[in-house]
Amino acid sequence: MKFESRGLISLEIDGEIYDYKLYQSLNSLSKTNSQRKSAKELNISHTVFNRRLLKAEEKLGLKITRKVGNGTHLTPEGEKLLEEFRKYLIQIEKTSQINIAGGHISTGLLESIHTPFDLNIYSSSDEDAFKLAKRGVVDILTLDDPLIAYERDINFMPIAYDYLVLVSGPQSKNIESISDLEGLDFINVNGSAQRLAWNSLNHYDIDYNITGSVSSQFDAFKIVKNSPDLYTFLNASYFKGNELLKYDTQHVISVIKVNEDKAEVDELLRFLLNDGKKAIAKEGFTPMG
Repeated sequence: MKFESRGLISLEIDGEIYDYKLYQSLNSLSKTNSQRKSAKELNISHTVFNRRLLKAEEKLGLKITRKVGNGTHLTPEGEKLLEEFRKYLIQIEKTSQINIAGGHISTGLLESIHTPFDLNIYSSSDEDAFKLAKRGVVDILTLDDPLIAYERDINFMPIAYDYLVLVSGPQSKNIESISDLEGLDFINVNGSAQRLAWNSLNHYDIDYNITGSVSSQFDAFKIVKNSPDLYTFLNASYFKGNELLKYDTQHVISVIKVNEDKAEVDELLRFLLNDGKKAIAKEGFTPMG
């Protein structure tokens, strides 16, 4: 697909114009994985929402969504299209703003604390945010899990500590020791720090089952809270739960400076390490230092 920006709210792809409404639909669907929920969020009918996707697929000549059970997920082509929309929207933002992209937890932290800076924050998975950072269209990349930086030997700046808690439904069995996790069914969150929990269970020779995966910790929370026999590990800064693996799953919330030429970026990073510590602690994280 050949992409080209057109105006302020549309993209030209292989000679066809796709407007902002398609971006809204894809962006919402990437979070809800449900056409009906996305239609409700956008205040349009399910029929209109579905027709919008089908029309785009007909023009593109490829599938941008796929059915998964009772839900609808983006295909790799749909995710690529959404990424291009996000890239363009970031590019047209005012240069005085600090453009930030990152994982749901780390960007949520920056959205929650009051800073004297004009921040433009895009929340996604670590992997999707990293793709934007590689293109140079953001000023700062934030990571829920520093694994991406470790794997690529990228310098990152830790701003807080967090850890994972075990979350389950109200009717689930009482967990008192690691051995109680034997044979349990878990929901995985793609691109999160859950790898630390799975590594720990493997280390303790615990047999467990991952029965499903989602892209958001908030989706995992809703699933396990409505099930008597499903469990998941989520960030303690946002969720309450069993601290059984607290010390095994402690990890850093970090930021990476992408834009080396914007003075405001350095000023924000200094703020986070100094005056911003109290605000970070107030949001349930452990600030650095």
